[in-house]
Order: sequence, then C-alpha cells, then structure tokens
Amino acid sequence: MSYDTLAGRTAVVTGAASGMGEATARLLASHGVRVALLARRAERLAELAATIEKAGGQALAVAADVTDAASVDAAAERVHSAYGQVDLVVNAAGVMLPNPVTDGRADEWQRMLDTNVAGALRVIRAFTPDLIAVAEAGRTADLVNISSIGAHIAFPHYAVYGATKAALTYLSQSLRTELGPRDVRVTNIEPGLTDTELADHIDNAELAGQLGGMFDALTGLAADDIADLIAYTTSRARHVNLRQAIVLPTRQA
Repeated sequence: MSYDTLAGRTAVVTGAASGMGEATARLLASHGVRVALLARRAERLAELAATIEKAGGQALAVAADVTDAASVDAAAERVHSAYGQVDLVVNAAGVMLPNPVTDGRADEWQRMLDTNVAGALRVIRAFTPDLIAVAEAGRTADLVNISSIGAHIAFPHYAVYGATKAALTYLSQSLRTELGPRDVRVTNIEPGLTDTELADHIDNAELAGQLGGMFDALTGLAADDIADLIAYTTSRARHVNLRQAIVLPTRQA
C-alpha cells in the first residue's frame, strides 16, 4: 500500500510511548510525516524520537500528561514553536482498568474519564484551530480518535471503560457535524482485541487471566495493524472521510 500523500504533513500523536500510539508514530514518520510524540514517559519518547530520526524521519519528543490541561497547553506551544501548524491529530492515549462496578473503584473511574474522555477533549481543544486553518487553506486536515469495540459490545466488569469509549465514539460523531462542513475529517477507530500495554494495567488477577485466555483463543491484533489503518485512512483524498472503522481479529469478528 502506498501512503505517499502523507509526506510533508505534521502530526501530533498522543500515547506515543507505547502501543498503538508508538506504532502509528513510527509508521507515519516512515512515510515522511513530521511527528510530535506526546506521552508522560519522557525517556521512552526520547528513545522513540531517536529511533525515528536514525531511520531518516523527523520526530519531536514532548512529555505531556493529557489529564492536565496546563500540560497539554504547554505541549501545544512547544509543538507549534518547533513545527508550526499541525494537520493530523491522533488521540491514542488511553487506559483500561476493568473491575466490577460494585467494587466502587472511584480512583479507576476518574483516571479513565480523565484520560479517555477529558484527555481527548484537551488535545482537541489545543489543536482543532490548526486543523480548521489548514483545511481553510485547502490542505488535508485529520482528527483520528481511537475508541474501542467496547463502545458497542458490553463485557462484564468493563462497564466504565466501555462507557468512556462510547463517549469518545459519540464525540467523534458529533464533531463531524461541526468540523465536516469546514473540511476537517474526523475518523473514529474501534479496535477489538489488540496486543498493547493496556492489559498490563489491570490489577484484577481473574480479569487479567481472562484477557490472556482471549488472546490465546482469538489471536489478537498487533498495534501495527491499527497504525496501518490510520495511515490508510489519513492518506486518502481530502474529500474522502472514512468516518468509522471497527477492526477486529478474524476470530473475534
């Protein structure tokens, strides 16, 4: 697949320290995109930026916490200072912390809400003016939100996680009504079982074991599979908006 039309674009990728964010940043950079890498782990970002640059790409490591508005605003200033306007934003930062609602884990609920919903909104607020300006100038502008199949299918003990992803899916749908008429594309990607660090955050041994069993039975997707879909989506002609993609392992579909 040729993604030549991506060359020369400027992207912000959140959650770039690992998983889908890291894979997306690597792939976009390999096709000539200048990539601003946003995540909390500065050391991981520096390593990724060095790897990308060694391969001939351009990358800017920007330590940022999407749960903190001031941190996101400071990151946006640094990106604008280094790269100018951004024309591609990938909201890949997310956390998955399943537990029975009856456990009352308000700490986990707040963390998922702050990252998966409010975090995405903070990034959107910071960079949407760029996307609108780019589109008005006749260039391609993309906002990509990574949601989850959990937005549609209920899994026991994943209620709050699924609710945050349903919110992100609905947000994407609503944003298309605002940004589409201004030629900014909004794409919502909903992966199924995918091998990332999300599983490492689960502190419930039974649920962690169940998830591991699903990988054994279903052969999950790789983060690179999601990155490839994002590259394909954002490399289409600017009048084509692949608005939503549900991507699942064949055995899960």
